Amino acid sequence: MADSYFPRWRVQSRSVEGRVVNTDERLPGPQMLAMGIQHVVAMFGSTVLAPLLMGFDPNLCIFMSGIGTLLFFVLVGGRVPSYLGSSFAFIGLVIAITGYSGHGPNLNIPVALGGIIACGVVYAIIGLIVSVVGTAWIETLMPPVVTGSIVAVIGLNLAPIAVKGVSGSAFDSYMALVTVLCVGAVAVFTRGMLQRLLILVGLLIAYVIYAIVTNGMGMGKPIDFSIVANAAWFGMPHFTAPVFNGQAMALLAPVAVILVAENLGHIKAVSAMTGQNLDRYIGRAFIGDGIATVVSGFAGGTGVTTYAENIGVMAVTKIYSTLVFVIAAVIALVLGFSPKFGAVIQTIPGPVLGGVSIVVFGLIAVTGARIWVVNKVDFSDNRNLIVAAVTLVLGAGDFSLKFGGFALGGIGTATFGAIILYALLRRKGPQEPAV
Repeated sequence: MADSYFPRWRVQSRSVEGRVVNTDERLPGPQMLAMGIQHVVAMFGSTVLAPLLMGFDPNLCIFMSGIGTLLFFVLVGGRVPSYLGSSFAFIGLVIAITGYSGHGPNLNIPVALGGIIACGVVYAIIGLIVSVVGTAWIETLMPPVVTGSIVAVIGLNLAPIAVKGVSGSAFDSYMALVTVLCVGAVAVFTRGMLQRLLILVGLLIAYVIYAIVTNGMGMGKPIDFSIVANAAWFGMPHFTAPVFNGQAMALLAPVAVILVAENLGHIKAVSAMTGQNLDRYIGRAFIGDGIATVVSGFAGGTGVTTYAENIGVMAVTKIYSTLVFVIAAVIALVLGFSPKFGAVIQTIPGPVLGGVSIVVFGLIAVTGARIWVVNKVDFSDNRNLIVAAVTLVLGAGDFSLKFGGFALGGIGTATFGAIILYALLRRKGPQEPAV
């Protein structure tokens, strides 16, 4: 495996149920195709939801997720199993920069794209540094108490956006709650892959209920299916050129810190599942994710990141073959060339989308707390307690700092605040217990 840039991918039979398929192995063709489709379905809900919340073209973002995944695959030499989808870390800042109302296309996307590209460049530079000196400095700057706080802040900062989006009328609010119940029911009362796809399946159930109540019973705003009927089956994605605005670039570039934390956690998780030490590929993984974000930004797509949904699929199936993600990426590219597929996505009602947002943003916040639990963060240590407490309030309260013409929003102040505060409080006081 070490004598070539890419693995040789030995064929592995699944005749023995539950047998692990390692990163440098593969299944027979039909089974590989089935697994690729499964990974596309797993990433679909979040990769479509994020651009919708920011006013991006979800069809293009699906397409760019495929491009990004292939770039990542090449950069890591096919050694790290990962799918790159739309990152939620950009949502709050993109909405703030563009003034997006939450419905329809975002007319100010070009300004956000310049910032996304800047973020990708910073991310790739971090990857180059890691390739040279390793990851110890990142783990020192961002221990679990910091990364958990930053991840939790993303969800808390986005919470008002989700609630505001479903508060237009009583009907919208009730349908949002119905959607929350649909997702919750799938999460609790199903098993296997249905449970892993709780967002997508819950959204589909809520979509059907909404269509019955509105199109069938005349309550609320009905779904307009004419855009689906009028859309072509095949066509080129609609690309958008970026505009490079200094303030927007300065606001979005620091998101790279969050992407670093996400990607580092992803690789550590995959290493634990496969029993293979993938630390030597972390720098290349950062570079691949950074370049993929830059390419996506130049085309008109969102920033991308590694996906926990796909880690879930690997955990369930025990199939870690990196070739599966090549197949998934190609399927995403094909979907990106279908305007009709994009039109179907555009018919998702606002209240349903808002209800899903409430669940997703809440899950992001809880994921931050899960990082604390899994890593056994000691909150009897006052340093950890203060860092987490201050970070959460800065982010949830959207605390902003202005430096001349530059303003740093809630997620930015919380991110840098957590890192700086932890560094400043590293010296133990006489009464502080050891970590």
